[in-house]
Amino acid sequence: MSAMRLRVRVAAAVAVTCIAVVAALGLALLAASQRLEDNLVSQIVNEEMTHLVREYMRNPQVVVYEPSPNIQYYIARSAAERGLMPENLRALAAGQHTLGTGPRSEFVVVRDIGSVRFAVAYDSGQHKAREQEFKRLLLFAIAAVIVIAAGIGYWIAGLVTRQITGLAGQVARLDPVAPHVPFAALGQDTEVAALAEAFDDYLQRIRTLIEREQEFTGNASHELRTPLTAIRTSCELLEADAGLPDKARSRIAAISAAAERMTGQIETLLFLARAQAVGDRKPVNIAEAVNDVVDPLRGEIARKGLQFDNAVDSAARITVNAQALHLVLANLIRNAVQYTDAGRIRIDWQAPTLTVSDTGLGVPEALRERLFDRHFRRSDSSDGFGLGLAIVKRACEHCGWNIRIDSPAEGGSTFALTLS
Repeated sequence: MSAMRLRVRVAAAVAVTCIAVVAALGLALLAASQRLEDNLVSQIVNEEMTHLVREYMRNPQVVVYEPSPNIQYYIARSAAERGLMPENLRALAAGQHTLGTGPRSEFVVVRDIGSVRFAVAYDSGQHKAREQEFKRLLLFAIAAVIVIAAGIGYWIAGLVTRQITGLAGQVARLDPVAPHVPFAALGQDTEVAALAEAFDDYLQRIRTLIEREQEFTGNASHELRTPLTAIRTSCELLEADAGLPDKARSRIAAISAAAERMTGQIETLLFLARAQAVGDRKPVNIAEAVNDVVDPLRGEIARKGLQFDNAVDSAARITVNAQALHLVLANLIRNAVQYTDAGRIRIDWQAPTLTVSDTGLGVPEALRERLFDRHFRRSDSSDGFGLGLAIVKRACEHCGWNIRIDSPAEGGSTFALTLS
């Protein structure tokens, strides 16, 4: 019931209210009708009894009074005459009685004056038949009210919720950064207008936050690009020195490549922060992309004594966004190195899935749902801010990739990146 549409709930409330009112009125009318008819029958029979006794007192020799279509009269002066009375009237005490049920019921008044018994029996079958007919009419009326009230209630609910559903449609089509007509408008009900004004105010705050975020990311991107450009320019000037030793030249090339990758990563992160498309797609050699990511980590891998296997076919290529792929691989492999103290790290490629496997701590099943949350870390003692896998998830969502983890009970983890 919690998921029932508002319009249906309003219609149900209107229908139930109408049904309850009609049912209550019907039952009240039925009770009043029964009481009225009972009182009327009682009055008629008692008046007939009074008339019978008065006529007897005027002429005691009369033995039988002609019955009417619904009334029978009885006078018993002796036990013998009482024996001639209907069996169900003989043993009745003086007073009013109802005998039988339904269409065969009778209302009887018995009065004893001295040794003489007087009885007046009224056939109330027609009265009971009218009661049953009224009950059937009441049930039919309730059934009709259910249908009519449901239809009217649904129509009224549509009028009540039309503005709300229209507002919901406007919000669903809303682009937070694009101009739009204000939600609040003339002709809206007071409650809907208050809701629309709240949406307008909230949207304005969202736009203010987005503008601040875009300004910050733009400034940060610009400020980071400037020193990176200086580093790359300096590397190019150093590499142009013919007398530079080969060892130094190799290190300068590594610095220049790292600066180039960092520039691309800044662009990628900027696109992700602004929820925009992540650059252009181009053919990428997967094995080379893995090696580019691993090169800065080889010192840490050697320090820990880990075995690193790049099992990707050297000819394997795929058309993707190179910056985004580098960003995802860098975080996955860095994460594997960080949480693996002994054993190996292996990269495999089975189109279209790239897997990063390690023999590290592993991830308990209870923690896997939170693994890609921002600021979540597998261990409090680990370095970093818990953003790496959150960035991986965000990049995968923007590129249409899929990332999943398998961590068996014996330890280790395997991240499967499907590039589709």
